[in-house]
Amino acid sequence: MEEPKMRYLEMIQEVISRMANNSFALKGWTVTLTAGIFTLSGDAIGTNFWILFLPIIIFWGLDAFYLSKERSYRSLYKHVCGLSENQIDFNMDIRAFSGIKKNKLWYCLISPTELFFYLPLSALSAVIIFIIG
Repeated sequence: MEEPKMRYLEMIQEVISRMANNSFALKGWTVTLTAGIFTLSGDAIGTNFWILFLPIIIFWGLDAFYLSKERSYRSLYKHVCGLSENQIDFNMDIRAFSGIKKNKLWYCLISPTELFFYLPLSALSAVIIFIIG
């Protein structure tokens, strides 16, 4: 493979790695904040239960945003793999790939990677609120 193409693909891969790391960190922050709210609120959570779900919803949306960007950069990566050396321009604009169905924010919100984390966390929180309240 040509040197410019390798450099371009490395640049894209670094962005993809950052997006994946951000997504992982958000999941950790979600669990930490949810547990912290339970711990600090004690019995008072029953009357203000929506406060518990607020960080879950916000982080779910932010996590889906990072997943959307990560998927768009993966699409750019696949596109660059098919380019010849004289077509390499080091353009990191992903707008052309953001319209793809699997890269859209709403599609990422309901992707299995998001649902399998945030729905059980929400359900567990609801069960704990029911038990406490």
